[in-house]
Order: sequence, then C-alpha cells, then structure tokens
Amino acid sequence: MSKPQVIQKAALPRTVSDTKSVNVIFPPGAADLNTRAKKALDKVAITLKKNESIRMQLMAYAGEAKMSASKARRLSLSRALAIRSYLIEKGVRGTRIDVRALGNKTSSGLPNRVDLRVISQ
Repeated sequence: MSKPQVIQKAALPRTVSDTKSVNVIFPPGAADLNTRAKKALDKVAITLKKNESIRMQLMAYAGEAKMSASKARRLSLSRALAIRSYLIEKGVRGTRIDVRALGNKTSSGLPNRVDLRVISQ
C-alpha cells in the first residue's frame, strides 16, 4: 500500500493587525518623496527596527489617462524603489522589504500611490 499523498499549499504572510498600513501619494508622473512622505516612512522604519520578525511589502501603482501600461509599471517601480531606498537609509535591511510594481492595475484607491503593508513572517 502506498502512503496517501500530502498536498502542501503556500501561504501568504499574515498582516500585522496592530500596525496601520501606510499609503504614500505621489503627484502624477513623479517618483520623488516629499517631506510628508518621509515623516510617515520614518515611523515605519522605527517599527521595523524595533521588531526584526516583521517585513514590509510595497504595493506600487501609477496611472494617468494616456499612460501606457509599461510606462505605468516603470513609474510604479521607481516609486517603490524610492521608498525602499529611504527605508534602507534609515537602517532597515533591504531583504525585509518586498517590492511589487503593479503599474495601472488598481481597482480602487488613487492610481498614483504606494501602499506599505507590514507583514509577519
């Protein structure tokens, strides 16, 4: 008799419920961080440095009426990398930050933003 086959499923990391998600809003076509965004990211960096077991996921979007999908994806990547670089400058290890450049693939919310979600491992 053969043993029953065990099916394993990949699980997504849990969102840490005691930490709010942070959204960084960008002007159309821009990928530079303003003072307000940096202040919010400073708080995120403090949270990440206090607890080494949590990770950050950056969900980046970009879109305008006449922007091509490939340009939107590149711009969203630039925005996510700007945030990632800033957090690394603040002492967060880059290996704890996942980047997802989604371009103009958003069903809700502003099209020019990066959603930061703190997730557990």
